[in-house]
Amino acid sequence: MTSHLHELHELGTKLFEEGRYSEAEPVLKDIIAVNPTYADAFNKLGIINHLKGSLKEAAKYFEKALEINPRYTQASLNLAIAYNDMGEFKLAQEVISKAAQIAHPTPASIDPFTAGKLANEHYKLGCLYFDLGLFDDAIEEYNKALKLHPGLADGHTKIGMALRSKGMSEEAIAHFKRAKEINPAYGQAWVQLGLTYYTQGLTELAFEEWETALKQNHDLKEAKTYIQLLKKKVQ
Repeated sequence: MTSHLHELHELGTKLFEEGRYSEAEPVLKDIIAVNPTYADAFNKLGIINHLKGSLKEAAKYFEKALEINPRYTQASLNLAIAYNDMGEFKLAQEVISKAAQIAHPTPASIDPFTAGKLANEHYKLGCLYFDLGLFDDAIEEYNKALKLHPGLADGHTKIGMALRSKGMSEEAIAHFKRAKEINPAYGQAWVQLGLTYYTQGLTELAFEEWETALKQNHDLKEAKTYIQLLKKKVQ
C-alpha cells in the first residue's frame, strides 16, 4: 500500500466510523480508483449506498467485495441483507449458504457466528428505521434479528418500544418481559416495561420496575428521572 493510499484509507475509515458518510464516500471511491482490489472500500461503499436507499448500487459494491475476497464474511452478510430488502429472498439465502459453506464445508444450517453477525446487521437497520419513525419497518428488521438470535435482550427491548409506539402495548410488554428473562441486569428492559405500565395507568407496577432497575444500576438516569417525576405527581 502506497503512502497516499494509506492516508486515504485512514481518512476514509475515520469518516466512515464517525458516520460522516457523505464525506467518506468520495474518499472511498478514490481508494478503489487507485486500488480496485481493495475489498474493504467496496464493502463500506455498499453500506453507504444501502443507507441511502440505493439497494442495487449497494449490492454491486458488496458483490465486488466478494469477488475480490470470497471469504469476506461481513460483505456476505451485507449483500444478503441488501438482497433481502430488494425482495430477492432466494439470492439472499444463497449468499448466506455460500458464506456458511466457506466457513464450514458441510453445514447443516447457518453457523452461530454468521447468524449472530447477520442478526446484528438486522438489529442496526431496525434501529435506523426506529429513529426515523418507520415502526413497521423497524419491527420487521427486529423480528429478523430475533429469528436468527432469539437471545438478544436489546432486540426484544427495541421491538417492544416499536410495538408500543404503534399502540400495541400488550405485545410490547411480552417482549420487555422476555428481555428481562434473558438478561435480568439489562436495565433498559425494566425501564421500558415500567414506562409501558405507566402509559396504561398502572402506576404502582411502573414504580416497581423503575426501582428495581435503579437497584441494579444506580447510574440509570432514566429510572431516576421517572421515579422523581412519579413522586412529584403523587405529592
